[in-house]
Amino acid sequence: MRIERLMTDEAALSELGERLARRRIELGLSQAALARQAGVGKRTVERIEAGATTQTVTLIRILRELQLLERMETLAPETGPRPMDLLRLKGRERKRAPRKSGKPAAKPWHWSDES
Repeated sequence: MRIERLMTDEAALSELGERLARRRIELGLSQAALARQAGVGKRTVERIEAGATTQTVTLIRILRELQLLERMETLAPETGPRPMDLLRLKGRERKRAPRKSGKPAAKPWHWSDES
């Protein structure tokens, strides 16, 4: 089954758990061995494979032991600036998201503005 946007959270977690279990079996690891190598409890591995929620750091530890951590790059690839942004910024790196409200940007405050 594909993990898709319209799936419920529970269905996506269940599918992810099944895939992690298949990978663990491919590598010839028991749940106890994976848990030991990842530094988590065996019950934690059981819960993740059953589709329960987990902390992100726990998932990263398990993905590392299953040799899947590098695939996180496709999940959240590093993005670069768009060409028009480079022209607009003229070499300055963007620090914030653009303003989305319909209000015009406020006039910047200066030291001389104090009353």
